[in-house]
Amino acid sequence: MFILKFQFSTVTVLGIPFINTTNDTFVHQLFEEINTDQNIFVVTANPEIVMYADEHPEYAEIIKQADYITPDGIGIIKGAQILGQPLQERITGYDTFLSLLDWADANHKSAFFVGAKPEVMNDLRTTLQEKYPNLVLAGTYDGYFETDEHIVAAIQLTQPDMVFAALGFPKQEEFIIKNRHLTNALWMGLGGSFDVLSGHVQRAPKFWQRAHAEWLYRVLKEPWRIKRLMVLPKYLSKVRKSK
Repeated sequence: MFILKFQFSTVTVLGIPFINTTNDTFVHQLFEEINTDQNIFVVTANPEIVMYADEHPEYAEIIKQADYITPDGIGIIKGAQILGQPLQERITGYDTFLSLLDWADANHKSAFFVGAKPEVMNDLRTTLQEKYPNLVLAGTYDGYFETDEHIVAAIQLTQPDMVFAALGFPKQEEFIIKNRHLTNALWMGLGGSFDVLSGHVQRAPKFWQRAHAEWLYRVLKEPWRIKRLMVLPKYLSKVRKSK
């Protein structure tokens, strides 16, 4: 069965069109599309991804082929405010991921996981089996592969309802755009989400999340991330200039 995808209104920040909706509305739209065997490509973009896309046109073209690009990061919300086109709320990849897993567990859906380190994937399998016993594990592969033929073959064989790629950008989006034809499923890049769900990385406590300061919590826990965060002032400056 084929239905036209719902078209959310968007706000464009540095050439990237972000959906302007709430997390609840968005995930329920995904549930409906998965149930009707749609082929869905979701990009969860933060300022770092936006700046990389701005500097790499070939990557920008890939993510613009996504069905939905979500504002994953307070920097995207701030950028939209600067442009005078506020977004309704931040839609994080991790929260969307958890909502999808809860729904999949309740509805006996199948999911395929590729990415992260081998030890992370070992613990992720255990976590998934414990927390989501009714979720069908179509496949779990770590992200340390030279060629993806075996992964492609497994996806083609199992035809999962959802494919989650936690390979980091731009690799995860490149993997999705190359292989999304294999099955009509939700295809979504998730960065370090497997590390968090498996317990290898601790997510910021609720206080930090409500304060939109998860980035600061991560830096305090992992000081090496400060170099990556230096992109934020450059991003905000560029958004102001684009206005």
